[in-house]
Order: sequence, then structure tokens, then C-alpha cells
Amino acid sequence: MSKGNGSSVARGVPGAHGEGAGQAGQVSKGSKPAGSRARGSGDFVFDMRTLGHRPGEYRDEKRTASAPAGLGSGLVLVPVGADVALDLRFTAVSEGVLVTGSAVAPLAGECARCLDPLESSTEISFQELYRYQPDPGESEGDGEERFLDGELLDLEPAYRDAVVLALPLSPLCREDCPGLCAECGAKLAEAGPEHGHGDKVDPRWGLLTKLDLNDITE
Repeated sequence: MSKGNGSSVARGVPGAHGEGAGQAGQVSKGSKPAGSRARGSGDFVFDMRTLGHRPGEYRDEKRTASAPAGLGSGLVLVPVGADVALDLRFTAVSEGVLVTGSAVAPLAGECARCLDPLESSTEISFQELYRYQPDPGESEGDGEERFLDGELLDLEPAYRDAVVLALPLSPLCREDCPGLCAECGAKLAEAGPEHGHGDKVDPRWGLLTKLDLNDITE
């Protein structure tokens, strides 16, 4: 099946100050540090201690994460436990850590027209600012701002928001899927173009065929 259309999400993005030397890319399988209060699964929690707080410093990391539950609804979803390929850059800015990256995940569901099972994939890109701490008088629960948990960054909420927005509302097994016959439910792709039911009248309108319009007078 064809690959799902890419999607991008950007929120709260400031300019990075200065140019950091950066760090070599890393490839890892995530695990949540002991004592973490971050709510996401370990695969989506990243330790920012090696990044530091100097604006402009950055760190690249690639990771294969296990998809959490609840990614999708209706006709298509990301299967629980499926491999999600994350390709990320963490950049220190004055307000916190800016995450820029992409994620590729498999999709499973059924065609909106013929109801056949389908498998595909989706690639999303996103940019998200995680602030160090709230401003005076501000709560972490206010608005849609995201915050670090100490030195831990929980990417799962941002990824969840981005992937749900990228899911197709009406997934198709193929772009030209003809769907099902409205009369008998046969798959039109298998029945062929000659499939039909003649001049059969919907039984709900059967009595109208017996009506003689010549007998109607004003």
C-alpha cells in the first residue's frame, strides 16, 4: 500500500541563541530512568543532562520506540507495540529545549469503501518547545505549554498529538477503490464493471409502479 502523507506540527518555537558544536547522533532503545515522574512510556522519555543549558547546543538521536496504546480511532490506527522510528534533534534555547524531528510508524485498519483490511505507514514531522519551568504565577497545567520534568523530556504527548492529526479520516486500500455495491454489498473491484441488478425497483417504492398517472385528474 502507498505510504501515508507526511504531516508536520510546530508549536511554541523560539529562535536558538548562538551556535553550539552539537553532539554526534545516537541510536538507542529508550528506557525510563529510575525515579522518573514523566508519564509517557520509557521509549519516549529522554534524559537531557548530556545536552546542558547553554543556548545553541544540540544533540541528535535516533531511536526505535514501541507505539503506546490509543494512537488512532475509527478505521485506522498505529498498532500497540509497533516499532516507531524516531529521528530527533534536541536544541538548548534560553526558554528550554526545542525538539525537532520526524517519526515513521506503521498503520493498520480497514478501507473506508470496501472494508478490506489495509496496512500502510505514516511519517510525521514536528517541532515542539519544552520549557524548563513555568513563569511566576503560571501552572504547568495551564494552556498547551509543555515542560521538562527536571532533566527528563517526555515526547509521548507531543508525538501522540502529531500522529493523531496525521491519520487519514477515510483510509483507502487504493486511491481508485470502487467500494461495495449499494444493492447487494458485493465488492465492485471483484464483481467487475458489468455488475448490476437490471431495472429492479427499490421495494420501498414498489407501489408507485402501480400508479396510473392517466387516472389523475384535477
